[in-house]
Amino acid sequence: MAEDHRFKNFSTDSVHTGQDTFDAMYDCRSAIPPIYLSTIYRYPNAGEHLGYIYSRDLNPNRAALEATLAKLEGGKYCNAFSSGTAAISSLGFLLRAGDHVICTNDVYGGTANFWRSIANRFDIEVSFVDCAVLEDLDKAFKSNTKMLWLESPTNPCLRVTDLEGAVALARKREDILIVADNTFATPYFQRPLSFGIDIVLHSVSKYINGHSDVIMGAIVTNREEVYDKLKSIQINVGSIPGPFDCYLVNRGLKTLSVRMERHQKNAMAVAEFLEQSPHTKNVKYLGLPSHPQHELAKKQMKGFSGMISFSVNGTVEQAKKFLKGLKVILVTQSLGGIESVAELTPLMTREGIDQAELDKLGISETFIRLSVGIEDAADLVADIEQALHEALA
Repeated sequence: MAEDHRFKNFSTDSVHTGQDTFDAMYDCRSAIPPIYLSTIYRYPNAGEHLGYIYSRDLNPNRAALEATLAKLEGGKYCNAFSSGTAAISSLGFLLRAGDHVICTNDVYGGTANFWRSIANRFDIEVSFVDCAVLEDLDKAFKSNTKMLWLESPTNPCLRVTDLEGAVALARKREDILIVADNTFATPYFQRPLSFGIDIVLHSVSKYINGHSDVIMGAIVTNREEVYDKLKSIQINVGSIPGPFDCYLVNRGLKTLSVRMERHQKNAMAVAEFLEQSPHTKNVKYLGLPSHPQHELAKKQMKGFSGMISFSVNGTVEQAKKFLKGLKVILVTQSLGGIESVAELTPLMTREGIDQAELDKLGISETFIRLSVGIEDAADLVADIEQALHEALA
């Protein structure tokens, strides 16, 4: 991994950043900020406000969350949005008709759908490229390329892009914004800004919140002009999270470091079991030495998170039977929560895409994406073992 130790002061910063609240009426400073449900704020005098005007513009709970997320990513600015896809589309608003975007080909389905189905309506050209192969990435740039969209590790195939190398290629050209989706790694294990990335994207609904009870997205940057544009988009498009959701995510962040350590520990135990099972194949986990980009992951990350992919060594019907036989692990979409979740990717989050296209990405018809939770590792291994035996033995 990048270094033996984690990012300095991460747990302390996640617990204390943005949490000091003074209430003049009750003369108290609460350790945890209250939930500010008010949509309006008093002006001391006409034309003079205290920083808060209307909650669409800014709310104290959102301000606290944005300050914490920026700090944890090693950034200066953060904009929180009502969902991860709202954050994605907001970045699309930074572009103009005629611009070209390079997007990694193995990417979150919502990202791919936005570029294919929405952005093309505004005459934005998109090329999907395997950005893990720097030679292919270098060939993809055009004179009108204005954005490079990276995701590392990728969803769902867990490919890793050399962030420093990709940045170097983009910087050979002018005026290209470099975006990195850091949802799978989280700032606990990876900080893309430190590699020269301009914008870091998160589906906050996943690991950052961690409890499967909030939909939210966030963008972190060190570039003030980018932050100002996104702030205007927040206000004028209105894709902002509510105060209660911000409160919940603030709470979830306080245990992010503890949760990510447990996700990783459990994932390693599960991955090691899957790798030796005769009922599975193509097991991918960044922490396994057998992962083709294990060394790169060790170099630029401080841990491997809790995501695993593998294929059931059988038919689609047997893969379905395996999922149906799980008793502890939930069968559903999404990831990054405290509970373990499994999906049959071609039928659940890549449905409608031709299998031949999925095969090119390495997504077989029995491909399973597994988000390993924080349950007891032995229970997870036992659950997978009995379900595989029932489906394939």
